Amino acid sequence: MSVLVDTPIWSMAVRRQAPRREHIDTLGELISAGEVNLIGPIRQEVLSGIRDPRQYERLRDYLRAFPDLPIESRDYEDAARWFNVCRAHGVQGSHTDFLLCAIAIRRKLEIYTNDSDFQRYAQHLPVRLYTP
Repeated sequence: MSVLVDTPIWSMAVRRQAPRREHIDTLGELISAGEVNLIGPIRQEVLSGIRDPRQYERLRDYLRAFPDLPIESRDYEDAARWFNVCRAHGVQGSHTDFLLCAIAIRRKLEIYTNDSDFQRYAQHLPVRLYTP
């Protein structure tokens, strides 16, 4: 099973001082198994806000081990469609979240996140969430 890892999981693993150990362990297991996928917008979110240039460069270099999945025009179109579906049900979300959903759905990937918004999306979209 391949997973698309969301920003909060990466952030816990690489930036936070008091991370939740179970997410770090799970991410490590997924990395060791070669099951981790990344997209450019998530890479950008993870790298954003790092003030120390040396820390930024270390994290950038670490993340380079994970090539970005290609994003196609239809992924953006599907993201907009999923945004509209959820909005029609009163569920709001970010454009990046819906792009993540669109790519995961098309590629049959599970999303690994601790962002509770994805639980709400999953009530209306055919998205699968990874549960360790």
